[in-house]
Amino acid sequence: MSERTTRLLLAYDGTGFRGWAAQRDPTIRTVQGSLTEVLELVLGHPVTLAVAGRTDAGVHARGQVASFDATSHRAPAAIRDAINGRLAPEVVAIDVREAARGFHARFSASAREYRYRIDVGPVPDPFTAAFVWHHPFVPDVVAMRRAAAHLVGEHDFTSFCRHPGAGRSTVRDLQRVTIQRRGDRLEIGMRANAFLHQMVRALTGMLVAVGEGRAHPDAVPGILAARDRAGARLLAPPHGLTLERVVYGRRRP
Repeated sequence: MSERTTRLLLAYDGTGFRGWAAQRDPTIRTVQGSLTEVLELVLGHPVTLAVAGRTDAGVHARGQVASFDATSHRAPAAIRDAINGRLAPEVVAIDVREAARGFHARFSASAREYRYRIDVGPVPDPFTAAFVWHHPFVPDVVAMRRAAAHLVGEHDFTSFCRHPGAGRSTVRDLQRVTIQRRGDRLEIGMRANAFLHQMVRALTGMLVAVGEGRAHPDAVPGILAARDRAGARLLAPPHGLTLERVVYGRRRP
């Protein structure tokens, strides 16, 4: 029986998971591990999941994309219902469909979009606290945008990531950074061809430092050029971060 590729559009609350990637210890809960268990039960054979963005422990997703090849031709709706019946509301399959030949969730993607949410008010909201970083301060949004302008473009982001290891590139094309404040909610959006491990959280930490007046916006080019993680040490906590969308095909930033 020939294989077919299935594409999953997923949303999940990352609070109770040790990130996306499955661990050697099966007792460690991961999104990939939980999904794989359900899929193998439904399909009746081993499944290898590819994913557009390997989110860290505690990071959420609204528009994650995964894919897998299968010889068992179960209807997409049956796969969707099986996932939601066993994993919702923590993990939800928004859409399941057969993909074009050669589609790969990671390698076919042209961009990823993340959003970091910060509650800058004096009192945390218990109804959003699992998805928003409560960090009271009066942000200088103009200074933050000035700092962000230095980040846009193709750069070596060694200073803003957990290094991936010898021989792996730390150059990424950060296509867009947006900073918006509405009342006590501050939101930082980022789009890039791909992101490095902890890159969005490190960039967010630096922008917050600028917004608080603890760092100068024009210091950013020097931090980038130094290629030294010590230059941007503040790492925003994971729970404020959500993978919002994965882009496929050539679309304008």
